[in-house]
Amino acid sequence: MPQFLMKPRVDFCFKELMEDENVRRGFLSAVLKIKPEDIKEMRMMNTYLNKVHEDDKQGILDVRLSMNDDTEIDIEIQLAEFKSWADRTLFYAAKMYTDQIKQGQKYNVLKKCINISILNFVLFNDAIRQEEKNKDTDADRSFYSSFHIMEDTRHFLYTDKMEFHVIELPKLPEELKDSSSSMLLWAKFINAEREEEFKMLAQKDPYIGSAYEKLQIISQDEEKRREYEARQKALLDYNQLMYESEERGLERGRREGRQEGAKDEKYANARNFIALGLSTEIISKGVGLPPETIDEMRKEKP
Repeated sequence: MPQFLMKPRVDFCFKELMEDENVRRGFLSAVLKIKPEDIKEMRMMNTYLNKVHEDDKQGILDVRLSMNDDTEIDIEIQLAEFKSWADRTLFYAAKMYTDQIKQGQKYNVLKKCINISILNFVLFNDAIRQEEKNKDTDADRSFYSSFHIMEDTRHFLYTDKMEFHVIELPKLPEELKDSSSSMLLWAKFINAEREEEFKMLAQKDPYIGSAYEKLQIISQDEEKRREYEARQKALLDYNQLMYESEERGLERGRREGRQEGAKDEKYANARNFIALGLSTEIISKGVGLPPETIDEMRKEKP
């Protein structure tokens, strides 16, 4: 019987995996395209952003790291569709950036801030995907996008202090190639569900091998499993609530549409009867509109 394994794309599981220094090193190396040995330090930080004023929006991050003491990184996993995701991540990145400086300090204390979003929905639409195809973009890369603050036409950096990386899990290619990037291997690992998938990916990258070992350990921890299942249930309940709310909204829209359609039909019939020269009293009884409404309609220009 296959052993129970948590799904890394559930944020509780992902956080637990990131507690392992070797796992953090491999993941950041793959996403940021830097050599593992260039990562000297990775400190886990408080995931609660400071509130400057009492009415500030409180930011809660999935995983927050300080790397090499000159870069702060926010890694978030989002399973349910979130249409304002870009605005949300910009808010958190800006908050993370401004929280670094205190009154009286100089701007040179500010460190680079990086947001890494792992999304279980498509953020960038089909038009963008078609443009990628027209440019012969490598299909293995279409799941990943990176953004920097650059000049529009000459494409040089305005500042390197802020960047965004987005991994869209639904866009992952089904098959791996011999040339598949380490980032694609990590994305496939995060999206994997079956033991054979984890084993196969663990053999292709030693850092993913460490992640698989850690995954096996936390999956057999009864207390962590209860926390994981509670989080998974909360996500399922949220998704169901959103689905039911959307269905209620659609039904309300259809109902109001039917009512509006019936109203429009009454007015159309009334105009036809006015054109035929029928009296206000007869038209009112025939279409179900008040006599004063019929009189107002008579004043309309043909």
